[in-house]
Amino acid sequence: MEEPWVADRIRLLDRAGQGLCGAEALRLALEQAVAGLGGLGGMVHRSAGGAVPGLRLVETVGLPQDALDAWRDIRLDADTPPVRALRDGAPVWLPVPPLGPGGLPDRTGVAAVPFPASGKAPGVLSVLTAGPRPPTPGQWALLEAVARWAAARSPDSRPGPEGEPQPSRSPVQQARDAVKVGAWWWDLRTGKVVFDEAMEDIVGLAPGVFDERVETWRALVHPEDLPGVVAQIDEGLRERAERGIKYRVIRPDGTVRWVESRMCPLPRGDGEPDRVVGRLWETSESHTGLESVGHALRHMTDGFFAVGPDWRVLYVNERAEQVLGTAEDTVGHVLWDLPAARLPGLEENCRRAAADRTPVDLEVQLPSDGRRYHVRLIPVPDVLTFYFTDVTDERRQQEEYEVAERRATERALLIGRLTEALAEALTVEDVVSAAADRVLPLFGASGLALHALDGDRIRAVRAIGYPDRFFELLASRDVLKDHPLLDALRDGTPRFVTSPEHFRKEYPLSADFSLKGGKKAWAFLPLLVSGRPVGACVVSFDQPRRLTGEERTLIIALSGMIAQALASARLYDAEHGRAQQLQRGLLPRALPSLPAVATAARYLPAGAGTLGGDWYDVIPLSADRVALVIGDVMGHGLPEAAAMGRLRTAVHTLAGLELAPDELFTHLDDVVGDLGDDFYATCLYALYDPVSGLCTLACAGHPPPVVVRPDGSVHLLDTAVNPPLGAAAPPFETTEMRLPEGSLLVMYTDGVVESAERDIDRGVAELSGLLARDPAAAPSASTTAGGKDETDRLEALCDSLVSALLPHQEHISDDAALLVARLHALPQEDVAVWTLPEGPLAAGRAREHVRARLADWHLDELVTTTELIASELVGNVVRHAKGPVQIRLLRSRTLTCEVSDGSLTTPRIRRAGETDEGGRGLQLVAALSQRWGTRQIPNGKCIWTEQTLPEHPADGSTGAG
Repeated sequence: MEEPWVADRIRLLDRAGQGLCGAEALRLALEQAVAGLGGLGGMVHRSAGGAVPGLRLVETVGLPQDALDAWRDIRLDADTPPVRALRDGAPVWLPVPPLGPGGLPDRTGVAAVPFPASGKAPGVLSVLTAGPRPPTPGQWALLEAVARWAAARSPDSRPGPEGEPQPSRSPVQQARDAVKVGAWWWDLRTGKVVFDEAMEDIVGLAPGVFDERVETWRALVHPEDLPGVVAQIDEGLRERAERGIKYRVIRPDGTVRWVESRMCPLPRGDGEPDRVVGRLWETSESHTGLESVGHALRHMTDGFFAVGPDWRVLYVNERAEQVLGTAEDTVGHVLWDLPAARLPGLEENCRRAAADRTPVDLEVQLPSDGRRYHVRLIPVPDVLTFYFTDVTDERRQQEEYEVAERRATERALLIGRLTEALAEALTVEDVVSAAADRVLPLFGASGLALHALDGDRIRAVRAIGYPDRFFELLASRDVLKDHPLLDALRDGTPRFVTSPEHFRKEYPLSADFSLKGGKKAWAFLPLLVSGRPVGACVVSFDQPRRLTGEERTLIIALSGMIAQALASARLYDAEHGRAQQLQRGLLPRALPSLPAVATAARYLPAGAGTLGGDWYDVIPLSADRVALVIGDVMGHGLPEAAAMGRLRTAVHTLAGLELAPDELFTHLDDVVGDLGDDFYATCLYALYDPVSGLCTLACAGHPPPVVVRPDGSVHLLDTAVNPPLGAAAPPFETTEMRLPEGSLLVMYTDGVVESAERDIDRGVAELSGLLARDPAAAPSASTTAGGKDETDRLEALCDSLVSALLPHQEHISDDAALLVARLHALPQEDVAVWTLPEGPLAAGRAREHVRARLADWHLDELVTTTELIASELVGNVVRHAKGPVQIRLLRSRTLTCEVSDGSLTTPRIRRAGETDEGGRGLQLVAALSQRWGTRQIPNGKCIWTEQTLPEHPADGSTGAG
C-alpha cells in the first residue's frame, strides 16, 4: 500500500508540473526523485533504436558532464542497473564499485525503476544514492510513483499508429516556436562549427549549405562589428564566462540584420574550454527602435548614455562623449573601467538602482575638470540609462550663499554657546576655557590670555595657545609701561596690533618680549564691569591679521560678556578657596608616624566647589594601639562640613578615653542625634593592637574595609553592619579578627567606589582588582616598617587607586576619602608580662621584674623611675582593688608600663591634705611619666604609663623594637 507521504509528494508534483510535458516534465520528475531519496544525482534513459539496440541518456540532474560519458549510451547486454531494471521490469539497486563508471564516488549505489509499459518507448529513471544501502520500501514506492508520473507526460519517441493523437506541446515549446532561437556549437579542437536549422534560417542560409568552417561564420558578420565580436569571444574564453554579443550579419541576399548571441565555453577535465555552445536570435526591430531613440538623443544639451545588464556601455551622445570619451573609447567597455566613471559611490548607486529598479539621483564631481554634474539613473528593462547636467555654476552660487548663511548661523550659535558656557563657568579656569573654545574659532585666532586687575597691579592668570615657558615669564613679571594692554585699560578702548612690524613701531619697548610668545597679530581688550576695569583679555593670531569693522564690533561685544563672567568667577574662586581651606582645616594636617601602622590618605572634594562631610583620622592610643577611623556625614554643604568637624573631635575625645568601639559608637550616636533629625553619618572604626594582632571593627552603615594579606590575596571583610549614626539604636555589634604582620587595611567612603556610571558593588570589585594587581599593596622586604620608603609606597598606592577609580577628579559629584594602613606587630622580644602574687609581696616582685628586664633592654637610665612607677601602681592595686595582678612592659617608641587587676574601679588623682598619709601615689606616677591613663579590659582595668626612651641607649640601638 502506498504510504501517505508518497501520495502527498505526487500531488505536489502535479501542481508544480501543470502545463509541462516532454523534457520539462522529465527534469521536474527527476529532481523530485533525487530530493526524495536524498541522492547525489539522477538520470533518465530511453530506448534507442539503430543497429545496436540500447538505452540513451535523455535527461540528468546533479551529475557532472565528465561523469556521464559512461552512461550516455548503454548496450542492452551490459550489466548495469538501468538495463537490468528494463529487462526484469522491476526496481533494481546495485552498489557502484570503486572508481566506478564515469569516476562516480565509491560507497554509493544506483537505484533504477522502469517506466510502466504503455505502448510508448521504454524508459528507466535512476538515482545515484548517497550511501552504500538500497532505498527503503517507502523510497522505492516514491521512485515508482514518480516514474509513472513522468511516463504519462513523456512523448513517444516512436511513431504511433496512424491517427493516434500525439502528446500536446508545453507552453515553453510553443514559445520557442513563436520566437526563433538558433543554436550553434563550436569545437575548439577541430575548429568545426555546427548550426541548427533555426540558426541557418536566421542568418539566411539554405539547409545544408553551411560548410561548418569558422571562416564562413566570420564572413557573415558585418566588417565593422567583426573586431568587437572577436574581442568578446576571446574575453569569454579567457575568463571562462558567458558573454552576450550584439552585432550585424550580412545575409547571402545582401540584407543586413541585427542579431544577439549568447556564448558559453564548456571546460574539459583540466578546466580549459574545448567547446563553445551558444544561442542566437534576431533583434533588428528593437535595434532599429534604439537607433531612432539614439538619433533623437544624440544632440541633447544634457549628457546621456546607457549600459546593458553586464554594465557595458551601449550608447553615448555628443555631450556624454565630451565627459566620458568618444564612442570608440567607451561603447562596448565596462562602465567602471572608464577613467571618468571611477568616482566614489557611483558603482554602488548604479547597482542599487539596477537591483531595486528605482531611479536614483546623485551629484558627482569629475577630477579631470573639477566640474559638478547632477546624475539621474533610470533603470529600464535590460538597460540602465544615465542623464547628467552640468550644475557647477549653480552649485557655486548656492555654496556661496550657504557659506554666508552657515557662517552667520555658526556665529550666532557660538555666541549662544559662549553665553551659556560663561553663565555656567564658576572658576577663572572655566571662564578661560569657555572663551578659548568659543571665541577663538570665530576669528581664526590661536591664543587667548586673561589678565586680572588686583588693585594697581595687573597679572596674568591663565593662557591658552602659548608655550608654558612664555606664560611663566608673563605671570612672573609686571606689564611694561609701554604696552598696548595698559593703554587699553587706561582709557577703556581696545587696541588692535596687526603685525610684528606694527607692534615694534607703536610699542618699541615691549614688542620684543611679547613677540617671544610666537604670535603675529593681537587684539588687546579691556574687561569692564559697570565702567570699572576688572582685567584684560588678549586674543592673538599666528599670522598677521587685520580685523574687519564687523569683526572688531563683535569681539568688543564678546569681551563685555567675558568681563562679567571673570568678575563672578573671581568672587567664586575666593569663596571656594576659603571653603576648601575650612574643610581641609577640619581634616588631619598630617598623619602621625607610628610603629604599629604606616598610613597614607587622600581626600578629594566634590566638583563645583561643593563642601562635603567625608573625613578620616589616625589616633594613637596606649600600648602602641591605633584607632583608624573613616566616616561620611550624609549630604553636602557648610552644615555637613561643620558636623564632620564636630564628629571628628568627638571621636578623638572618646578614643582618648580608651572606650571600646561599641561604647564609643553609643556616645557618637548621641552626638549625631544632637545635631538634628536631618543629620545622619556613616562611620567605620578599627582598633588595632600590635601586641596581639587583634583588630576590632565597628561599622555603622559604612562600606566594609578591604584587606590585602601578606601573600597578596585580597579580601572584603565581613563585618557586622549597624545602621548609620543618627538612625541606630545601641548596642552596636563589633567584629574581631587577627590580621597577620604586613597586612594592608584599606578604608574608604562611598565617593571612592560609587558614581552615576558605577554602582557600589562594581566599584568595590574594581578596587579589589586594583589592589590585587598593584605591587605597592603587598609588603616589601626591602622597606623598613614605618620607614620613609614604606610611606612613599603607600602614597604611590593612594595616587594609583584615585587615578584609576576617579579619573576625572575635577568633575566628581561626591567628595571622597581614602585611608590605607600597613599593620605591623610589636616584636615579642619587646614585650614582657608577669603575673604577681596578691598581697604585700607584689610590689617587691614587680620591682625585681622591672629591674631585670630593663637591664636586658639596656635601659638602665629608666630603672629607678620605672621601679617607682611599678611599685606605686601595684601598691595601689593591693590596697584598693582585687586580683589577679599583672604587670606588662612594652618597649617601642616609648617605654610603656601597665598594671592590670580584676577591679572595674577607675583610679583618679585627688588633692591630698597635709595630714593625709596616702593619696599621693598617682600624683607621683603622673610626675614621673610622660603620659598615663586607664582603660577597661575584659576582666577588669589597666593602668598604664609612658616614658620617653633615652636618645642613646647603652647598646647603641634606637631603643625601639
